[in-house]
Amino acid sequence: MLVDQGEIVEARIQRDGVVPAGTVLAARLVRTGRNAVARAGQQEYLLSKGAPGITEGATLNIEVTRELLGGSEPWKRPLARATEAAPAVAPALAGRSIAFPAPGDALEAAGWSDLLDEARSGIITFPGGELRVALTPAMTLIDVDGHLPPEQLALAGATASARTIRRHGISGSIGIDLPTISGKEARQAVAAEVDAALPQPFERTAVNGFGFLQIVRPRRHASLFELAADGPAFEARALLRRAARETGAITLVAHPAVVAALRSEWLAELGAQVGGAVTLRPDASLAMSAAYAQRS
Repeated sequence: MLVDQGEIVEARIQRDGVVPAGTVLAARLVRTGRNAVARAGQQEYLLSKGAPGITEGATLNIEVTRELLGGSEPWKRPLARATEAAPAVAPALAGRSIAFPAPGDALEAAGWSDLLDEARSGIITFPGGELRVALTPAMTLIDVDGHLPPEQLALAGATASARTIRRHGISGSIGIDLPTISGKEARQAVAAEVDAALPQPFERTAVNGFGFLQIVRPRRHASLFELAADGPAFEARALLRRAARETGAITLVAHPAVVAALRSEWLAELGAQVGGAVTLRPDASLAMSAAYAQRS
């Protein structure tokens, strides 16, 4: 996460078992053509630009350009491109690592739980209004609503939308539904708010007469909203992080779907962190986000 003046302005979750974008892998070509397919280990990658000059069954190196997204579209293969580069891990994220568990929780101090709540609900408030974020197969939609006069609400909503896009790592095709405002200058001012708040690279349309603005950002990772849409896996990871602050033998109490998403290797690592046995207790009466850990 990137923190500026005590606020998380950008965040990303790297999932265990998902090969990060930027990784170079040794693979085997299993299908040729424009939408070629290569396999590395047990994972297939779609090569949208093909692999010219390489025959089916031959080996090649590929660079992952879009991670496995999972969530509501688990059938989508990750994307890659053929490369001459040698196999290598993805470049490390800039910044410093924070030890965890630790006496102090730097992520929580910066508002990590609030960030996850936004991802779960899709609702982000700002002075005078709120955003509602919805996932569709075609794009991520952001609806702006509030009680300010239309031009003020459009300006504030445009800024809040751009900050949310960055904060939650929304990429690909994004639609922002702003209040309808009249006048070319007013619509240009709204678009300028997006340009000022959202770092490049991205492309956008002008704000049309109905208040709609479309943005396209390079798509390399799943957004936090997309990860939260896969509720059991998302809540299982969140539970592990909360539970790691306990000490001694613990019991994880969670909705059965969350219990089913907890991998045995995660529980073994959690046991080593807390210094005691970890047991599970399914409770169908709990919401998936209401899982908790208690001393055994």
